[in-house]
Amino acid sequence: MADLAFLWHMHQPDYRHPDSGEFRLPWVLLHTIKDYTDMAAHLELHPSIRCTVNFVPVLLDQIEDYAEQFKTGQWRDPLLTIAAAPDFSPDHCLLPLNQSEWLLDMAFRCHAPTMLEPFAGYRNLRDHLSFVRAQDGHSINYLAATYYTDLAIWYLLAWTGESLRRSGRMIPQLMAKGGNFTAAERRALLAELGEVVGGVIGRYRALAERGQIELSCTPANHPLAPLLLDFACAREALPDCPLPAAPGYPGGRTRVAAHLADARSSHERRFGQPAVGLWPAEGALSGEFLKQVAAAGFQWTASSRGVLRNSAGDAAKTATPWLPPEGTAQGTADDILLFFRDERLSDLIGFEYAKWHGRDAARHFIGELKAINQKDRDSLIPVFLDGENAWEYYPYNAWYFFADLYGELEEMPEIRTVTLSQAAAARRQSAPRLPRLVAGSWVYGTLSTWIGHPAKNRAWELLCELKLCADRALVSERLAAATEAEVRRRLAICESSDWFWWLGDDNPPQSVAAFDQLFRHNLRALYLLLELPPPAALDHPLSSGGSSATESGGTMRRATEN
Repeated sequence: MADLAFLWHMHQPDYRHPDSGEFRLPWVLLHTIKDYTDMAAHLELHPSIRCTVNFVPVLLDQIEDYAEQFKTGQWRDPLLTIAAAPDFSPDHCLLPLNQSEWLLDMAFRCHAPTMLEPFAGYRNLRDHLSFVRAQDGHSINYLAATYYTDLAIWYLLAWTGESLRRSGRMIPQLMAKGGNFTAAERRALLAELGEVVGGVIGRYRALAERGQIELSCTPANHPLAPLLLDFACAREALPDCPLPAAPGYPGGRTRVAAHLADARSSHERRFGQPAVGLWPAEGALSGEFLKQVAAAGFQWTASSRGVLRNSAGDAAKTATPWLPPEGTAQGTADDILLFFRDERLSDLIGFEYAKWHGRDAARHFIGELKAINQKDRDSLIPVFLDGENAWEYYPYNAWYFFADLYGELEEMPEIRTVTLSQAAAARRQSAPRLPRLVAGSWVYGTLSTWIGHPAKNRAWELLCELKLCADRALVSERLAAATEAEVRRRLAICESSDWFWWLGDDNPPQSVAAFDQLFRHNLRALYLLLELPPPAALDHPLSSGGSSATESGGTMRRATEN
């Protein structure tokens, strides 16, 4: 019997402005009401399916932030502020200019064929805006208050998951009404969404407690840990990779240890027990990082087959967990197992099947599994991918694909779904040992997505300069204890891999500008915490993005995650 090990990775970076705490982008909220709820619902409907779900602590922090907003009505997201606005006279434009501009810029960011075109009310709002913009430049100032509140509500409705549309009260009612939503209706929708957001973490905890899923974690703020430890490790898989001028990230080992410790603490606090496994940010591993992962007590970690090919050559065809190289951590790493995802099968779900009818896609995937099982009835089939960004490209948020896929898997005696800890327990004794571990990630098997481009390298240099300032201030004892704690918290946010991902020429200017600005805001805020003047370089964008790159949905589809 072959074992199929799904890992669904859930992650969003910290979108909160460092000064106000306001969410500058609404992706945590939108993915929560669409993807995190639907993925839980599929598992609840198919109780014999086993899988691993990975949550990054910084995502959980923000989900809890939103839950608190819904509980108190103290909104820190402009989308919710607009949606909760009181009724105004029809000719009154209730929004400050910055909020109206933000909404008009944001509220059509989705995959239009599946999330906008099917809804007449949402299409009408888009077409109305297009008409107004085609007139003289001042016409947009006369959009009525109801336009903005309707637009905010339709953006929320478009991002609701299929499970909420089937079980909710206000969601189907407002979708049917189409527009002119009253303040009472909008409040009722927000109350319904608040229940969803407030309960989503508990749903996954319940799935784990009954043994259906394993919950794993990632270092707290999703840092690219191999690069925090050693910039030069990028040249293990890409020898000509240009490196930042800084010789390395100061005190990287201590910072990685802090992210690991915070992840373990976060996981135990929210889910009631420590995580057994760790999915590294971007599936990025190196020999030095593996030592710290093992020393922190994790029993398995994972990456992609590209890293395995670079590390094991022809032996990489073996789809099995691997033991680390000899002497990786003076014996402490010998108990940890490494999994490497099947890129072809993972990318079929992430990229290809959205173009297919759901049942056809599910049956094709099942056929692929059967073919693997016929060749080796003891196969381990590791399918790891992003658990949030792919589904907006599917009709109905992949509802029918998952219904057919999970349903057929439940009826297949020759394929068993397992968690990664179950796979590790069954295969530990037969696991081969890696001859070496070449540093890389699940994107091309290299680290080039986060280092090597001039804008990415410049970002690392700015962060290194700031880290040196922070180190000096922290040892000087001139900062109050509360300020020291906030310095460390803000530093962890600045170390997120996401800032470096978006810089460069491979992403659209609109997204690059948002992430570039938020990164620089965080650096500036940390300088001010240190009671130091921010350098003038932080006033200027690091990157403008690629003119040929296109925005695709709320978040740009990420190369191999989906």
